[in-house]
Amino acid sequence: MKIIEEGQGELVGWYDPDEHRRWVAKNKSRELKDKRIDPKKAVGKYIKDGDFIASGGFGHIRVSMALIYEIVRQGIKELTMAGKTAVHDSDILIGAGCVNRVEVAYTFGHELRGLSPASRRAVESGECEVVAEISNAAYQWRFLAGAMGVPFIPSRVLLGTDTFKHSSAKKVEDPYSKRPVCIVPSCNPDVAMIHVHRCDKYGNAQIDGIAVEDIQLARAARRLIITTEEIIDDEIIREKPWRTAIPFYHVDAVVEVPYGSHPCEMPYLYFFDEEHIAEWLRSSKTPEGTEKYFEKYIFGVKDHDEYIELVGGSDNIQKLHEIENYERPMSAPWLRGD
Repeated sequence: MKIIEEGQGELVGWYDPDEHRRWVAKNKSRELKDKRIDPKKAVGKYIKDGDFIASGGFGHIRVSMALIYEIVRQGIKELTMAGKTAVHDSDILIGAGCVNRVEVAYTFGHELRGLSPASRRAVESGECEVVAEISNAAYQWRFLAGAMGVPFIPSRVLLGTDTFKHSSAKKVEDPYSKRPVCIVPSCNPDVAMIHVHRCDKYGNAQIDGIAVEDIQLARAARRLIITTEEIIDDEIIREKPWRTAIPFYHVDAVVEVPYGSHPCEMPYLYFFDEEHIAEWLRSSKTPEGTEKYFEKYIFGVKDHDEYIELVGGSDNIQKLHEIENYERPMSAPWLRGD
């Protein structure tokens, strides 16, 4: 295949597909076994310094914040992160010094809430390096290729853009049409963390609403930690097998953490906690404020249950789902400039 042009970004998260297949066959069991574990043990067992990690969900939606906080609490360092649709999760990890390398699709902003002060400060100071750039779609196809066991996916995205120049993709001559096509490299994260609505003790997981790229990510990751709002009986899961977005044999650990996405949204269960997100954005404007936030909400509590009590408890979070209590957009703190 004739290479016409190569992006200058670093290739991260790529494994030879045959080597990865052998690794999975050796390390991933298809045995139906109880995988329940608490967040502290899950992070301690599966996430190590220097890993390439990926977080499920999208932006501030269905993010496994319980594991994000636990990574910070355990002081895991030198992580590289797939900044595909990452927002609050990556901002916390970069602000805490856990992630020092990112491949960026969208990472350094909180959408219409504004930019990410902590992440931007880390990149500008050199504490965190942007090793490559990519688009959201192309990242999903990186995971798709990783799940399929192929080295790359052909695509038309990125061609003719500056993003391509900073990516690890290549422009090649299509052997059929002889026209230029972009090939996006596969990605197999060392560890993925995905928060779901419910699953059984084996890891058969259901997602309500849009799955985004999590179906591909779950199948591409070497290790997969599922956090869930609730664990239900496997017989209930089996009643509707078509609802299982992630089957058990991809899953290494099952962690039950009600409200595990707070302050992010869990579709159909609870809404964004805009006041808390605004508090993080205010605090993270300075290193001192960032440290105080971590001391209060991460190091000052022993686990996610204590964190939930600190932010007002389950009753307060449930109020976020009552439509009459939603803040109207123009009264939200990130639009008021608080």
